[in-house]
Amino acid sequence: MRSPTQPVLAEPDIASIVREALGASLDTASELGGGGFAAVWLASLTDGRRVVVKVAPPASARLLSYERELIPAEAVYFGAVAGLAPVPEVLAVSPGWIVTTHLPGRPLTEADAPRARHQLGAAVRRIHTLTGDHFGYTGDRPAGPDWPTAFTAIMQSLRSDAASWGVPLPPALDGAVERHTAALAAVTTPALLHFDLWDGNVLASPAGELTGLVDGERYLYGDPLLDLVSPALFRRIEEEPDHPFLAGYDPGPLDRAALIRLALYRIHLYTLMLTEGPSRGIAATDGRQTHVTALLDAELEHLDAL
Repeated sequence: MRSPTQPVLAEPDIASIVREALGASLDTASELGGGGFAAVWLASLTDGRRVVVKVAPPASARLLSYERELIPAEAVYFGAVAGLAPVPEVLAVSPGWIVTTHLPGRPLTEADAPRARHQLGAAVRRIHTLTGDHFGYTGDRPAGPDWPTAFTAIMQSLRSDAASWGVPLPPALDGAVERHTAALAAVTTPALLHFDLWDGNVLASPAGELTGLVDGERYLYGDPLLDLVSPALFRRIEEEPDHPFLAGYDPGPLDRAALIRLALYRIHLYTLMLTEGPSRGIAATDGRQTHVTALLDAELEHLDAL
């Protein structure tokens, strides 16, 4: 099912973008799958280059509050982490599209690569040495001078979006973040976070080496532990000590405050996934929503048990 946020394009549209962006001519182009927000195309140019063209949702698409100006944000992220991780080079960017170099490899959703996961962990650890001057998102989006303030604002924004979309969320969410301000306050440095490190955004070579990290548009500044959630999607990475990402990242011992924060960040991710459902055209009765709701309920119980 195609998300309503993904514009429907054809080769002439891509040809127009590469001509405007690069002054180049299109040979062939094909849409890439795997995402659910923007439209992403692989374009072969007549000068021999292969580039990726990502096009923002149409102006008519209804988005979540934090999803404003994500295409320019991706260019900022790639520029910041170049040299620390294998990310695409930004060739041109506008508010409506971004053109980057094409990276080799296949996403981990197609073929697992433990070595690439280990290398990703090490790369993310390097990226986390980059810091910002605030916590949360950039621009007119949820942020704050400290992590408890920013994370609370992020969750409140999601819950407000859920209410406006009519997405039911469990009552147990009430007070879940506020009760754990002390654990969140242990984070005092706003590290640069990718956030969206699920397998579809990680590329590996046939030999299993890390070749690419893509889709950096959802970056924010905050607790490095936030980036330990999506590499083990729908699981608790702290319960998998041999997980290759964890080994590559090497977070050291995790105290109770860290375990509380990891639970909060899974709660955040599941809340986000439920909230974005309608904007992606996913019905409330869809199996994905049912599954994520069960995960959210379980994580709220897990948080109470910590």
